Amino acid sequence: MNFHWRDGNRIELLENGEEFYPRVYEVIRQAREEVLLETFILFEDKVGHALRDALIEAASRGVRIDVTVDGYGSADLTPEFVTPMTDVGIRIHIFDPRERLLGRRINLFRRLHRKIVVVDGEIAFIGGINFSADHLGDFGPGAKQDYAIQIEGPVVHDIHRFALTTIAPADPSRRWWRRRMRRQQADSYIGVNKGEARALFVVRDNDQHQNDIEQHYLQVIRDARSRLLIANAYFFPGYRVLREIRNAARRGVRVRMILQGQPDMPIAKFGARMLYNYLMRDGVEVHEYCRRPLHGKVALADYEWATVGSSNLDPLSLSLNLECNVMIRDHAFNKHLHERLDYLLQTDCRRIPLERIVRGYWWRAPLAFICFHIIRRFPRWAGMLPAHSPKITVLEPSTSDRIDSGTPPFPREHS
Repeated sequence: MNFHWRDGNRIELLENGEEFYPRVYEVIRQAREEVLLETFILFEDKVGHALRDALIEAASRGVRIDVTVDGYGSADLTPEFVTPMTDVGIRIHIFDPRERLLGRRINLFRRLHRKIVVVDGEIAFIGGINFSADHLGDFGPGAKQDYAIQIEGPVVHDIHRFALTTIAPADPSRRWWRRRMRRQQADSYIGVNKGEARALFVVRDNDQHQNDIEQHYLQVIRDARSRLLIANAYFFPGYRVLREIRNAARRGVRVRMILQGQPDMPIAKFGARMLYNYLMRDGVEVHEYCRRPLHGKVALADYEWATVGSSNLDPLSLSLNLECNVMIRDHAFNKHLHERLDYLLQTDCRRIPLERIVRGYWWRAPLAFICFHIIRRFPRWAGMLPAHSPKITVLEPSTSDRIDSGTPPFPREHS
């Protein structure tokens, strides 16, 4: 499936769960025909219950609803939570459910890491925010800083078309979408203009789009002429991305990075810090966000381009997981995202001085070299392991099993 730049979109930035969740619930409650939702994490907390209530209310009005969650990220959903949804006709799809080994989840790689909501094929949400209470400020010190976007306009057609491909093979009643797509090919699709933004939906998979998100980053970094601002939670890209970031700083682009200073996973901070010297010695500014864990995956270049999505700049996102981003060309959106990120820089970030990184570099450099090349090659090594084809399982109504059981009543599966 190929995607193209679409003109005439309206795109709104949503920051953290406080802005994201109420908007999603409102749009679901206004749904007329269909809700498609994909998420890595759905927890049984106040956010998960609020989402469930909105979905059940819509399904009770006859809205067709498909929810897809990842079998690793959402492994602990219980029958008490799921059954009220399946009983009103909501189809719940589990991406690659696996049995636990000694009580631990082992299906770590090739995860469904996307976060997509599409309502009536007209409004879409894309970003990095899961459905869990740790994206709300009242969660405490562990509350995540994150971003998503609400989209209206022609690019929603591409997102909707793509979201259907995830569930159609597991649901025979969805085969109508193939006929619809033949009648309404994306290349000739003309949607109703909603705004001024130009947008492109980009995915990363383990088939035909293995490097698409990384390639867009590389091209934009090469083309940057005045400013580049990247806020990324788990930053450990390959050498090509690092080289282009450094080269941008060398040619006079002001390059600023916002990375984790208060990480939810300490290894993320350790890995990123191994790269600081390589970047900073050529003028890249590195800032660590210290108020709470950073979970965002956003960037902007110059005064028009920006991206928001689910993809980190690390080996898992760039080489193994299923991800999606939206690339945006719009001066107003770029300006607003820059204002929000600049606010973080001014209020809750500390800039890392080069002198601090240089001290002790003589003994850290060999360790950084070894670790960098091990982590950089990890996705390739993981891909060499005996691999199974991830499957999607459809939960039946009134199931009494846990999602992570991997046993019946989950009879319908597709690769």
